[in-house]
Amino acid sequence: MAQTPAAERPQPELLYCPKCAQEITDPLICGDCASVICRRCGTPLEVPDELGIG
Repeated sequence: MAQTPAAERPQPELLYCPKCAQEITDPLICGDCASVICRRCGTPLEVPDELGIG
């Protein structure tokens, strides 16, 4: 099976923690429900495009 070159791999979606007020690059993903949460505070993360900021 051929691997996709790094330039063609999709970039991970940027995530934002509303409680920490910063971009999160290393989120936790729940193994049971697949929720994406902040590693620092446990708040569910959001996509910045959906927040209406920036």
